[in-house]
Amino acid sequence: MVASTHWLASGAGMAVLEGGGNAFDAAVAAAFTLHVVEPHLNGPGGEVPAIFVTAENSEPSVLCGQGTAPGGATVEHFEGLGLELVPGTGFLAATVPGAVGAWLTLLRDHGTRSLREVLSYAIHYGDNGHVPVPRVLETIEAVGTLFEEEWRTSADLWLGQRGLLRNQPLARTYRQLIDEAEAAGPSREAQLDVAIKAWYDGFVAEAIDEFCRTEVLDDSGRRHRGVLTGEDLAGWRPSYERPVSAEVYGWELYKVGPWCQGPVLLEQLGMLQAAGELPKPGSAELVHRVTEVAKLAFADREAWYGDIPDVSTFTPEYLKARAALVEETASLELRPGSPNSTTPRLPRYVTENHAPPAPLVRMGGLGEPTVSRYGTTSGDTCHIDVVDRWGNMISATPSGGWLQSSPAIPGLGFCLGTRAQMFWLEQGLPASLTPGKRPRSTLTPSFARTDGKTMAFGTPGGDQQDQWQLTFFLNHAAFGMGLQAAIDAPAWHTTAFPSSFYPRTTSPGEVVVESRMDSEVIAELERRGHRVTLSDPWSLGRLSAVSREDGILRAAANPRGMQGYAVGR
Repeated sequence: MVASTHWLASGAGMAVLEGGGNAFDAAVAAAFTLHVVEPHLNGPGGEVPAIFVTAENSEPSVLCGQGTAPGGATVEHFEGLGLELVPGTGFLAATVPGAVGAWLTLLRDHGTRSLREVLSYAIHYGDNGHVPVPRVLETIEAVGTLFEEEWRTSADLWLGQRGLLRNQPLARTYRQLIDEAEAAGPSREAQLDVAIKAWYDGFVAEAIDEFCRTEVLDDSGRRHRGVLTGEDLAGWRPSYERPVSAEVYGWELYKVGPWCQGPVLLEQLGMLQAAGELPKPGSAELVHRVTEVAKLAFADREAWYGDIPDVSTFTPEYLKARAALVEETASLELRPGSPNSTTPRLPRYVTENHAPPAPLVRMGGLGEPTVSRYGTTSGDTCHIDVVDRWGNMISATPSGGWLQSSPAIPGLGFCLGTRAQMFWLEQGLPASLTPGKRPRSTLTPSFARTDGKTMAFGTPGGDQQDQWQLTFFLNHAAFGMGLQAAIDAPAWHTTAFPSSFYPRTTSPGEVVVESRMDSEVIAELERRGHRVTLSDPWSLGRLSAVSREDGILRAAANPRGMQGYAVGR
């Protein structure tokens, strides 16, 4: 079974499974296909975290494909440029691009197919084109003036295409990667080692190093050179690590650690359990309680999460004390807690209520990504879930390196990511900008198991990922809905905490709900003091999921946006 955010990626993954490949082969093929068919949501210059189990080892592992901050990315350097925030576009926000290294490492260590086979689908669509989803064309149009006037390499790559959308330079990059890999001889593992080296020490790293020395306009409104170098790429490789987990509603739920926002889902569910019996599905009381719990958990994220070994926000005593803060009316405050009696510290940029440095120009509905004329982007991501007949299973959330993040690298067909915008330019915080550290990312895949059943799931959506996954998990685990029904139910989220994306805005008291939610529920939320914003009826979340129970495989995908797809046989 394959479920992803685009039907062509799901189809590529399923073709690999039908050809005898396993879940990891299929996930890699789907991921590289997403680079081509969802270029406004992810790319080879981005990053990916994944959680997986193998048929031989049922203990979940995390694959970290999140690159680190460059050696030259210091708070002092940015302060010297007169910046209060890391820009959301351009070269200054680039971390080491981790996605390709992670996927190739997964293929080498746990896959069975060749590099040529898994890249063939992406190469085909890059060379011959595909029918783009409307959002791709809308994104290109939104940044068309920027491309024409400033980012000429992106204009050459993306502007002026009609009908099928192609990325032939990226297809050539992947073919060169194959050629260099196959020159290493017949060993599949040796070929993949050479491919990884070519990316991080060879022709790709050399092109990135040279292009980052160029001054480019970013969404600070000024031009800056990058600090990412070939040396930074050569010194980084993907890694495996243990996930964090908690027992919630009869399931053991596994998440990536605090260098992403993953633990915030465990904290929300822990507080809901501590608060007692859940209100009925779809009720105003449920939406209110979930929203207030989210505010508390995300306040903790701002104070305590970063590239650190662990967070201390899961003890029963702490969760019970936090849950007791939920009142009958909406809170308008950002209230981080004090685990182990430690005093929380929020960034000065948050506590001093800085005005956003650049207004966003919204594109599309509230559940969709936003893009400004400078390319500033919030909430763009993809997701892949795969399970095979042998019991291998993976949940992965690739993102970053989207076409509007920075100028396309000449000859390579992709651009760098901007995940460093999630660091703070203030010393002494868990998420302070520090060379060699990972940004506190929003990317947050999930894996869960209970009584012989396993499940992988996730969604795009930036700060909303672990809010939409929360409603899905409650619908399935607590309320007994099937995978598809749990995805299809009306969704909501709050924005009452600092955004992870430039310009780091906060909307106190706001709760965004799909307009198909019952009107009496919406009225009750407003009576309780929530600042309700209505989104389109099918707009919040792009969830997908797969499960395995007693040898039966299931999958579900999101109908919102009409491009997610689940397939299997």
